[in-house]
Amino acid sequence: MRVNHEININNLQFGWNTKEGRFLFEGEDSVLFWISTAMKEFFDTIEEVSGKEPANVVLETTGFRQGLVVGEYFQNIKQVSTEEAANLITQTYGSAGWGSAVVVDVNVKEQTAIVHLKDDWEYKINIAQGKQTGGTFLPAHYAGIFSGLFAENIWYSVKQYQIEGHEHTIVEYFPSSITVKENIHALIRSREAKEIARLEELVESKTDELQTLVKTLSSPMIPVIEGIVVVPLLGKYDEERMEELIEKTLNNLPAYKAKYLILDLTGLDRNLTPHTSTLIDKLAAATSLIGTKTILVGISGELSIIMAQKNIDLSRLDCFQTLEHGIYYAFGKKGLKIVEE
Repeated sequence: MRVNHEININNLQFGWNTKEGRFLFEGEDSVLFWISTAMKEFFDTIEEVSGKEPANVVLETTGFRQGLVVGEYFQNIKQVSTEEAANLITQTYGSAGWGSAVVVDVNVKEQTAIVHLKDDWEYKINIAQGKQTGGTFLPAHYAGIFSGLFAENIWYSVKQYQIEGHEHTIVEYFPSSITVKENIHALIRSREAKEIARLEELVESKTDELQTLVKTLSSPMIPVIEGIVVVPLLGKYDEERMEELIEKTLNNLPAYKAKYLILDLTGLDRNLTPHTSTLIDKLAAATSLIGTKTILVGISGELSIIMAQKNIDLSRLDCFQTLEHGIYYAFGKKGLKIVEE
């Protein structure tokens, strides 16, 4: 390939082919971006689309994997020691505008290292973003480099960030079982857990609303005339719903001066629970204590068979097939009658 312009800096070759629109760094195609504008927009977009936490994992994973390629490349150059490779890489990055990176300690035996980063491009992007803490790309990138150099999975711990007011960023590297894949899976599990928690909270909220609505609509008290009240039994009753109905009925009967309580079983669930018979017994016994007589209506042939099979004893109560019959009965007991005009 023909190069129009070429320059050597610190034994590193830079070249341009302006006709083809190519920039080469060490013979490889490269690109140039403005850090605080174009690259900032790139980082901002990743965070905007995926969210802050996922964006950190994306940059961390990308940085590590790119670094691993670099580390493995230098590790395969047999005539270069690990220490020399580490220093050569930082010099190369410095020439490419990655900022100052100094490897202050490499222990090949322990497979550890300490790196000081200063005025790197990620730091400049974070400054432009107005952030208070540093990013994950470069710390993870060098973890990938050392993983390639040591042929061992290396992870990192940031001891301080330059953006927090320190002279430089200090990152320690060491062998670890932590991998970028595990971090990705942990993020997915975390997001799934958050979504499950959100849905559970929504379900709980809607359940509370529904229960409140059911309590409001369930078994309303319907006054017929003064002294006669109808309460329809609706659906299926458990212990909680049974106690609520008994309490609600006993608390409201005095306001209607009720002498007769007509329990309408028409809407009762045919799959009767033990709480159903208990409800009828308790309600009849409790209302009699405050001077109210309980009348049962809405007992169809089918329901009567079911109640007999369940051994529900209604012999001490007045029972009628329809609500109309029960109201006529209560009227008669009060000395009233319905006259058709």
